[in-house]
Amino acid sequence: MNELTAPLPVPLPGESLAGALLPLDRYLDRELSWLAFNQRVLELAEDANLPVLERANFLAIFASNLDEFFMVRVAGLKRRIVTGLAVPTNVGRAPHDVLSDISEKAHELQARHAAAYKDLVSPALAEAGIHVVTWDSLDQADKDILYQHYSAHIYPILMPLAVDPAHPFPYISGLSLNLSIRVQNTKTGKEEFARLKVPQMMPRLIRVDAREDLDYVRYIALEDLIANHLDGLFPGMKVLDHHVFRVTRNEDVEIEEDETENLIQALEKELLRRRFGPPIRLEISEDMDQATIDLLIREFDITEQEVYVLPAPLDLRALFGLHRIDRPELHYPNHVPTTNVWLKPSSSNERADIFKAVARRDILLHHPYESFATSVQAFLEQAAADPNVLAIKQTLYRTSGDSPIVAALIKAAESGKQVLALVEIKARFDEEANIVWARKLEKAGVHVVYGIVGLKTHCKLVHVIREEKGVLKHYSHIGTGNYNPKTSRIYEDLGLLTSSETVGKDLTKLFNVLSGYAIEKKYKRLLVAPLHLRNGLLSRIEAEAAAAREGRQSGIKIKVNSIVDEVIIDALYRASRDGVPVDVWVRGICAIKAGQPGYSENIRVRSVLGRYLEHSRIFAFHNDGDPDVLIGSADMMHRNLDRRIEALVKLTAPEHVEQVLDMFTLAFSDDIDSWTLEADGRWQRHHLNAQGQPLEDMQARQMQLAMARRRTNNR
Repeated sequence: MNELTAPLPVPLPGESLAGALLPLDRYLDRELSWLAFNQRVLELAEDANLPVLERANFLAIFASNLDEFFMVRVAGLKRRIVTGLAVPTNVGRAPHDVLSDISEKAHELQARHAAAYKDLVSPALAEAGIHVVTWDSLDQADKDILYQHYSAHIYPILMPLAVDPAHPFPYISGLSLNLSIRVQNTKTGKEEFARLKVPQMMPRLIRVDAREDLDYVRYIALEDLIANHLDGLFPGMKVLDHHVFRVTRNEDVEIEEDETENLIQALEKELLRRRFGPPIRLEISEDMDQATIDLLIREFDITEQEVYVLPAPLDLRALFGLHRIDRPELHYPNHVPTTNVWLKPSSSNERADIFKAVARRDILLHHPYESFATSVQAFLEQAAADPNVLAIKQTLYRTSGDSPIVAALIKAAESGKQVLALVEIKARFDEEANIVWARKLEKAGVHVVYGIVGLKTHCKLVHVIREEKGVLKHYSHIGTGNYNPKTSRIYEDLGLLTSSETVGKDLTKLFNVLSGYAIEKKYKRLLVAPLHLRNGLLSRIEAEAAAAREGRQSGIKIKVNSIVDEVIIDALYRASRDGVPVDVWVRGICAIKAGQPGYSENIRVRSVLGRYLEHSRIFAFHNDGDPDVLIGSADMMHRNLDRRIEALVKLTAPEHVEQVLDMFTLAFSDDIDSWTLEADGRWQRHHLNAQGQPLEDMQARQMQLAMARRRTNNR
């Protein structure tokens, strides 16, 4: 499918071509939709009803999100324009116009982000006794304390770089914070320019006085501390002026796999090149003089449109550091994940037998409300240690640096088991870490493969083969999230543990596809991309539309991170036009135009954001009263459906189907804090009731439901 233009609808059986046609402007722009998502994150930071350290954390998340957006999405658009490649756009607009709109919205959001910190969050932090101060506000005693810290820990590692005919303008690494410095030779009167990089390995916020109690604590920005001690870096020179700036570079990675025999070597070269990607955004402090601005624009070869003038401090990712402050009353209430009731050991001094539990029933896991450590991690650790386990196969897309998952695979291989790890080394921004783990696994005897040329392996799968009384039995896990113990505590995800022979045989086929040369199209409980996942969903959507046309009950419920695929969206439009109620629950990008007369008036779109990142993907269809519900790794994007190995699994246990459908009922309730996509394309937050009181937080309710399931099944 050509991503440049949306495909024309194909008439359904008994439908005329005229009846099938939909408006050309039926999609929202995907990039502006992503910025709208980040605006929703910003609205959480602006919400005075949230704990203040969580608000500061949302400011940092917004900054980090926007950095990645520029490094990947904006950089990709700009690169394609420069090289003359076709630019994907689902709204049929000129690429330059798209970039212009992105720039306008990004400027607006960055200004709002800075204002949210200065006018809302910083005063609220100060009221709670947490102060981010400037050097000028300190007394001499404070300055003396900081000078000692500066002299001992910061000054020795600083590297000022002159810029003159003998010293060309230095390379500025992406996302680094820098000081532009203008100095004057006291003997000749000549002015010079220098650049100083703020050390990235040091905390951005420095305690003014470590003796202060956490009920009253002060921090100073590292660049502010450095800027007020520049004289010692330029002896014999007079420091005239200094300003802060930061550049964002193109850090997207593209590999022509069919042109190389060694994928890892090709990726390593590309990662090296990524460090020197062209600049795409320049952030400067609002006090910077025009001469310095002109110099930076010239040296970075960017346009004025790509310059963002902001108040200090730049790069509010620094606020991540405040989240570690031990003030429970300023954070979300503590939540300890519960162990899934079916995986609880019979006594407190025993470990659960995962195989025994899964042999009895399918187990649906809901993280982080239910513990990853006592479910998925325990499953792999038990499999690694069990002498009856003969083989373990697993996909690894992202995992943590000290991953117990990798440790379990290594232990299994060292004990003589057959172990296969499909490591996706092209997982964006985790490439280097995944290369390290791939090599470590190989040294331990794990069979490491990198998937299929031209496709990323994004599915989340574990397949364990265990011998029981002379018979080989399958134990499987299919999830919506990565095998990463760290992110499992902050990402909302679902996972299915099952001993189903049908699922086991499906995974046997799928892993043969991933590791060998098999071409498999037939699965029983799985839908697998890129061969038939899209078609499987389209057939289900059409079945609901047919039911509606025949006067039968129908309904479609979808939960995804992003939905931009035009074929899927057009199918939903047709189903809506035929009378099918469609509920779409999306965290991030949404190209659907909801509530449009004639084609989407039956589509509702909601978004839920909070302390956890909503990450699970669910596809549910009414199916004449016998709900057809699938969970898995796939979002509704071109890359997921056409250029990735993705897998959805059908839920068969009635209690699991009910649990998932109840999630939708909750998310679309008028009593839940959420955002609604309005007909004009704006996201409207509904977080206060008629009395002005906060609506219920869905994720807090999910915690309660997880505990309730445990209590109910313990009776």
